[in-house]
Amino acid sequence: MRKLAVLLVTLLLTAIPVPLHAAAGAQPPPVVYQRAALRAGTSEGVAAGSALTFAAPAGMIEYGGASWEYARWTSRDTQVGFGATELIGSWTADTPAGTWIQIELRGTSPGTKWYVLGRWAYGDADIRRTSVPGQADADGTVNVDTFAAAKGRPVDSYQLRVTLHRKPGQAGGPVVRTLGAMASAVPYRASVPVSPGGRAWGVELKVPRRSQGIHLGHYPEWDGGGQAWCSPTSTAMVLGYWRKGPSAADLAWVDPSDPSPEVDYAARYVYDLDYEGAGNWPFNTAYAGRYGLDGFVTRLRSLTELERFIKAGIPVVTSQSFKEEELPGAGYGTDGHLFVVIGFTRTGDVIVNDPANAPANDDARRVYPRAAFENVWLRSSSSAGIVYVIRPPGHRLPARTPGLPANW
Repeated sequence: MRKLAVLLVTLLLTAIPVPLHAAAGAQPPPVVYQRAALRAGTSEGVAAGSALTFAAPAGMIEYGGASWEYARWTSRDTQVGFGATELIGSWTADTPAGTWIQIELRGTSPGTKWYVLGRWAYGDADIRRTSVPGQADADGTVNVDTFAAAKGRPVDSYQLRVTLHRKPGQAGGPVVRTLGAMASAVPYRASVPVSPGGRAWGVELKVPRRSQGIHLGHYPEWDGGGQAWCSPTSTAMVLGYWRKGPSAADLAWVDPSDPSPEVDYAARYVYDLDYEGAGNWPFNTAYAGRYGLDGFVTRLRSLTELERFIKAGIPVVTSQSFKEEELPGAGYGTDGHLFVVIGFTRTGDVIVNDPANAPANDDARRVYPRAAFENVWLRSSSSAGIVYVIRPPGHRLPARTPGLPANW
């Protein structure tokens, strides 16, 4: 489960309210996703090319009761193209034993301090991956994994910074393969009209089905399964679709009676120490990167856009909240939940693998009415269109929506 109450407050404080008839108009909300040009930034001890690698220590820090050598890379100034009220960074990286990375963001127009978006390692033996609380100031705040600009202080441009850490004297270090950020200025929308479609109607991807409920009570140190594990369960389903994931040796610590141990494994390796949960969005896409997949977090503007991914053979993880009566066929309500969109019926309704309310893995498939789904996913009281996109680097992304900023 991913609680979205904080996101709703952010949208209410930072976005410009618009009347419902305007929200229902043709103009989509401003959203852009930009990959950092790794060759173009400023390096301190980092070799920058198609990836960022640790070349030489730029200094030493103390963290978590240990000493670490570090090297650092800072992106060039990135123009958003509009005043962004929210930014979410995401990345993929290799972090061998004895290494970790820190991802930061700062606004350059207007100028802000550096905000930490995450301290991340694939494993949990050296550090505990975590978001960082208590970063609020007059320019904005970080809500778990999302930078929210203060009211009247939208971000026109920004920089990303990644610091690579390793144990003193260790050879090699982390390798950052991709880095980017989604910037958006979604206005307050109490409801969202249904979008046109047809591109992927009648297409259903063969994504393995998984239930989060069958893990209830598993591993309380990683939030105990059940409703808490919608995000890692969804991520595990997408990895299974791409035939990626932990090996049998990796899974040896999981109870052998578990019917889908890869879900328990994912929950452990996306767990956010400060958030005390497995629903950190970029930690989930970074986990997928451990298996050579490309993963990032963005916002889509409509189901019309999401259909492009299904047509391209790419399932999409969506985040939403709703009352039971608002999503016919769900049979439950939630203040934050993720599931995998795997296709569309011949009449345009949405086919998902929904890990909630599934007594067994095979029960996860659901069909939800198109208009109801789109409303509970895109409106302001939900995630306003947040998705995980996970796919092999060689699997082509769909063509972007013509005439709009590139949001993938």
